[in-house]
Amino acid sequence: MIQYILECIAFQLLFLVIYDFFLKKETFFQWNRLYLIGTFILSLILPWVKIEAFKQQVPQTFAQYPEYLWGLQNTDVVVQIQESSGWNLTWQEGLLYGGMLVALVLFGLKIRQLYLLRKSGEKFTYPLFTQIVITNSNIAFSFLKSIFIGDKVLKMKHDTIIAHELVHIRQRHTYDLLFFELMRIVGWFNPLVYVYQNRISELHEFIADAQVSKEHRSDHYEQLLAQVFQTEHISFINQFFTQSLIKKRIIMLQKSKSKKVWQLKYLLLVPMVLGMLLYTSCEVVPKSESKESIDSTSLKSGLEFAYAVVDEAPIFPGCEDAEDKRACFNEKIQQHIGKHFNYPQEAQDANIEGRVSVMFNINSEGIIENIKLRGPDKLLEDEVERIIKRLPKMTPGKNDGVAVNVPFSIPVQFKLDDGDDSDVEEERYLNEGDIPFAVVDEVPIFPGCEEADDKRACFNEKMQQHIGKHFNYPKAAVDANIEGRVSAMFLITPEGTIENIKMRGPDKLLEDEVERIINRLPEMTSGKHKGKAVNVPYSIPVNFKLQEGSTANMVSEISKESEVEPLYYVNDRKITKLEMEAIDPNTIESIFILKDEKAIEKYGEEGKKGVVEIRIKK
Repeated sequence: MIQYILECIAFQLLFLVIYDFFLKKETFFQWNRLYLIGTFILSLILPWVKIEAFKQQVPQTFAQYPEYLWGLQNTDVVVQIQESSGWNLTWQEGLLYGGMLVALVLFGLKIRQLYLLRKSGEKFTYPLFTQIVITNSNIAFSFLKSIFIGDKVLKMKHDTIIAHELVHIRQRHTYDLLFFELMRIVGWFNPLVYVYQNRISELHEFIADAQVSKEHRSDHYEQLLAQVFQTEHISFINQFFTQSLIKKRIIMLQKSKSKKVWQLKYLLLVPMVLGMLLYTSCEVVPKSESKESIDSTSLKSGLEFAYAVVDEAPIFPGCEDAEDKRACFNEKIQQHIGKHFNYPQEAQDANIEGRVSVMFNINSEGIIENIKLRGPDKLLEDEVERIIKRLPKMTPGKNDGVAVNVPFSIPVQFKLDDGDDSDVEEERYLNEGDIPFAVVDEVPIFPGCEEADDKRACFNEKMQQHIGKHFNYPKAAVDANIEGRVSAMFLITPEGTIENIKMRGPDKLLEDEVERIINRLPEMTSGKHKGKAVNVPYSIPVNFKLQEGSTANMVSEISKESEVEPLYYVNDRKITKLEMEAIDPNTIESIFILKDEKAIEKYGEEGKKGVVEIRIKK
């Protein structure tokens, strides 16, 4: 959001520079009005626009963390949903909303001022406008279709003033000013909004003066402008007398009409907008990291040392007198995360959970910088980044007596409530005639459970076996560090077929994998209730859990289960374990783990060990 605001202000500044230096002194008043309103709106839209043809990749300039540092120390900080304690605003948000509230109150006071003037004045209705005469006053201004004029002005020749204000009414100038008034409420902190409103108000007077001077003698009009009137300090009215504008208006009345050829100046807008689009379309991509040995203990810079090996670890405030400062540091970090944690509501609604790995530098001044995150979803990453940014300043770490940068990593586990909600889900899922699995008289029979004493338990066991047998962790989900629980529900129809599969999970990649597995379920013997075959809704959660480390760890589950080393194949070529461990995970297109009958069928008796098939990108 801060970047968006800064980009908007930068674009507005460039547009205003063009206006003030090249367009302001020209008599193309309507064009200038369109320019000011159009460029302000453009400045709000452009930061969101990304043109595919303009996209460029801009490398990040900061150093990347070596891969081995991720997860080098610390167990997961497990955080779960907590009851909200009410408003949870940062001071920046409080300042923003507080300023908007003050601006809104000031706007309300101005509206009240207009209301009181209208209430106290004498009203005269005409076809094009309503005239409101204010007693013992010499004010003159218009708002929407009302012209407020003092009774002292009426004693003078006031037809010219009425004609002037009618131009404002016909051209709806009040709406321009109200638009910028609204922008002043939302962006009260942006000084350029006030500049834009000042410029548009100035233009309104030039437009009205230009039209009225055609019908009335110019010298008389200039004399009228030089007279003294009262002025109302309301920013969204068109007032005839504004002392700061009198000289400019008289000069503009005497100015010759600009030549049409100077309208070409507006073409300056084209390269400027194209440059802005080029800027907003740029994408920041990390520099490719050079491969480093996992046995290395230092970062690329000689002034950076991993937390585990630095001589003196950074000291968290409150740990100055602790005997074991590293242990105290870890404990304080855990407490800080727990204290400031807030599970994003949007993530809860989308059932998003999983682990966010965060790494940051504690620099030689003890300040937190260069925060990097890997997680299943940006919602969770943003929450962890918010927490880390609130870390206090620390005593920097030292190596050989010199203050150094110290990278520190910690995984934060987002965990949704694991309460068994299957009954609730099934209740929501039910249609008339559907009988939940938990209460149906005779449950559907999974092939192979026909002779089982407890057919419910056998069904559940077979379901688990089916999922384990056909499960493949999507490679794209592994690359994106996506994990979490997918709740799956489906109907077992009176014909024993599977229908109406529904999923709720943290990401579509995981949901699609579960749907693929459920679609491979065999036909079953249908469930019965009161002797009649019925639809039976069945729900089951499938947990996707990533393992720590590199390519080798992605496939280590086979060796753990079988207690033997599996076979490894890359693009149908058999390789050794060492060759497998050397594969760059970024080059992998897919990983398939074959077990049991499937592996034996394809690779013979040797397949009993399990087989890992790896496909490398071409």
